[in-house]
Amino acid sequence: QVQLVESGGGLVQPGGSLRLSCAASGFTFSHYGMRWYRQASGKERELVAAISSGVSGMTDYAYSVKGRFTISRDNSKNTTYLQMNSLKPEDTAVYFCNAHGFNIYWGQGTQVTVSS
Repeated sequence: QVQLVESGGGLVQPGGSLRLSCAASGFTFSHYGMRWYRQASGKERELVAAISSGVSGMTDYAYSVKGRFTISRDNSKNTTYLQMNSLKPEDTAVYFCNAHGFNIYWGQGTQVTVSS
């Protein structure tokens, strides 16, 4: 059974940091590119960060988060991470983990709220 389970969301003040995790199971994790998307209330889902499959781990980011967010993966733990620093209120959203390769899989999402 394929599962992507996100964790690490929560409430944080502007300027703070959070680290999201996405634990994968049920498929060959190292063969899949991993992405983080987010969806704010009333808005469309948008791609935040991506990391390629394999050991190269090439990364790409949305302009709005470049320099503040870092995506990484640990193939030995079947886990991908999103380190989020210098958080802003506009980063408030539900964050979703996505695996893409032979198939496409989605996690259930984790809420991130940036507010004072």
